[in-house]
Amino acid sequence: MNRDLRWFKSTYSGTEGGNCLEVALDWRKSGHSDSQGGSCVEVAPCPHTIHVRDSKLGPRSPRFSVDGAAWGAFVAYARTGA
Repeated sequence: MNRDLRWFKSTYSGTEGGNCLEVALDWRKSGHSDSQGGSCVEVAPCPHTIHVRDSKLGPRSPRFSVDGAAWGAFVAYARTGA
């Protein structure tokens, strides 16, 4: 497991201190990323969302999220080499 976990409080947690749940993102570097600092992409899959960021910037990186179906379609398209 990646040591760069980012813990955050679930939106289902209450603000009064009860019913608190925290979850973490386990970032994984793409096998297509190189060790010279180029083409760096990390993803953190969750059950319904895929989070994406630039691995060169680590935790400071801007990120975006897409739903699982959209990510699956993107990966399938990328595999075609288009």
